[in-house]
Amino acid sequence: MKAGPDIAMVASLVGDPARANMLTALMSGRALTASELAQEAGITPQTASSHLSKLEAGGLIEPEKQGRHRYYRLTDPDVAGVLEGLAGLAARAGHMRVRTGPKDPELRRARICYDHLAGDLGVQMLDSMRTQRLVRQRKQDIELTAEGERFLQQNLQISPEMLAHPRRPVCKACLDWSERRHHLAGTLGAAMMTRFAELKWAARDSAPGSRVVNFTRTGEKRFAALFGNGEQVGTSGLDGIWTRSREAGSASIRRG
Repeated sequence: MKAGPDIAMVASLVGDPARANMLTALMSGRALTASELAQEAGITPQTASSHLSKLEAGGLIEPEKQGRHRYYRLTDPDVAGVLEGLAGLAARAGHMRVRTGPKDPELRRARICYDHLAGDLGVQMLDSMRTQRLVRQRKQDIELTAEGERFLQQNLQISPEMLAHPRRPVCKACLDWSERRHHLAGTLGAAMMTRFAELKWAARDSAPGSRVVNFTRTGEKRFAALFGNGEQVGTSGLDGIWTRSREAGSASIRRG
């Protein structure tokens, strides 16, 4: 037997359809109960308990007890990154689920990838940040520039000190499964998504296991002002810095 990481073991855990559905539900970043995960996977609670034990033993999820309830969440952002990458690989290879739900267009438009923004708007945001030279990217390596630090401080009140983490990079490229391009992960991606929620620009869908992110009308306009697709955006504040002639006609985010 060859030495090294046991990829086959991890693949076997992720490869079971029921466990894959559970892990996908946990990519919302929320902690869910065994009953909720059983519902997401379409299996009985007894079967779900067996699957959850295997995922926990394999280091992919971790439990959290609160009162009488036991919740589960992904162990760390690396697990979410692997799952998002596998979803992209499946999409590129044509392995798509036959049944599509009514939320699929919304899921592709804006969703949570563990704790950061993904989907069309997540990719658009990173594209815009590169265009504005707020970040520099070479392949999968992304670096926040001094101009980017000023932009974040002035427009989103995110300081460099808020991004420091002993085990997690500030910027990280995460392959988006629906767009098949990168969106922004790392502590910066998480801080920006948190700030969008604090400002009430966007909110996660309230349904258990849902990864959809809904932008309000105000949030839609503010996001476009900062990260407009294909337009030049300044760093002098939110008001009056960007005008898009077809804004009303092109907006397709579900109104909050």
